[in-house]
Amino acid sequence: MGTLNESDLRLFVDSVRRYFQVTTRIEPEITSAYLAVEDLEGHEFNGIVSFSGAYNGHVIVSMPTAALKELLVLQQEQDLSDSALLDAVGEVANTLAGNARKHFGPGLDISVPVRMQGRSGTHARVRRHPYVMTLRWNSYPATVWVDLERTH
Repeated sequence: MGTLNESDLRLFVDSVRRYFQVTTRIEPEITSAYLAVEDLEGHEFNGIVSFSGAYNGHVIVSMPTAALKELLVLQQEQDLSDSALLDAVGEVANTLAGNARKHFGPGLDISVPVRMQGRSGTHARVRRHPYVMTLRWNSYPATVWVDLERTH
């Protein structure tokens, strides 16, 4: 299996920035990017998109309740229920996956986002050390995990 290169990883950083700039006009600050060596602890709401085909793995977007509520308010959404927050984090993950398909090509199969509530960490990994990007958007923390490898 092949590892992702710098250009591949830049795609996810740029996608996160672009998502928040376009939807809220507030650019996030990327606070760190590193290879995880321990289990990953998430925030309250998580959107997970799985990949297969030319690449195998998943991308997880994890955000706290307050950040998702603020995101929905800025999008002039009235419904701030847990269901709406799950939809919002799933939409962020789905947008990143769509940008990945444009970058990696049609050989990338993408699942429908799985949306999960709860701070459970992620233990299932494709890579021994997934890529982790932490960010701060409008004073709120968020995390994106890129656990993805080329299959051929």
